[in-house]
Amino acid sequence: MTLSSHVFFFDIDNCLYSPTVGIIPLTKARIHAYGCSIGIDPETVKGTCESYYKAYGLTIRGFIKHHGINPLDYNAKVDGSLPLETVIQPDLPLREMLQRIKMRRWAFTNAGIDHAQRVLRCLGIEDMFEGITFCDYLEEDFACKPAKITYERAMQEAGVSNPKMCYFVDDSVVNVVAAQEIGWTAIHVSPTEPMLPGGILTIHDLPLVLPHIFE
Repeated sequence: MTLSSHVFFFDIDNCLYSPTVGIIPLTKARIHAYGCSIGIDPETVKGTCESYYKAYGLTIRGFIKHHGINPLDYNAKVDGSLPLETVIQPDLPLREMLQRIKMRRWAFTNAGIDHAQRVLRCLGIEDMFEGITFCDYLEEDFACKPAKITYERAMQEAGVSNPKMCYFVDDSVVNVVAAQEIGWTAIHVSPTEPMLPGGILTIHDLPLVLPHIFE
């Protein structure tokens, strides 16, 4: 099977590294603190942030839409303040696994470009991807996964037109389902949640479910 023209899209956060490293609670704490700083009641900030996340895919989109925040200020105080370098370590087995994949590799994240690049650097795999499809917080009403347009943009940026030539792994069930609905081969990775058929516990298990794409 010739795979050189195929593209494997990789989510980044809680996918290329385990959610057990602790980034999730650190991020939520910063998001809630930011919500309070822009006037959301501390008693309701958690619920408000969760409602924005469910409605818009990312809490920042709700902050922009309903509170008119400066996205760069949010990026600096939330994503940019995370101590990634102290909690995410280089992953040599992950690097070696990526090198074995017989197709092009592309990062595909709902984060901003600065955060995405920091995570990939921390993991020691920044050079393993041809490019990154990310959320541009400065773009008016920017889209994010699981919106179909986001997957279409990722394909366009990666230079692939046939959904059947796209592979994908993500820790979000809704993102995986959205990819499957447009024809991608999509794998759910999660160490704790009930997984979709063919799902894996860790990114390192990819060869177990997709042995044909590895050398």
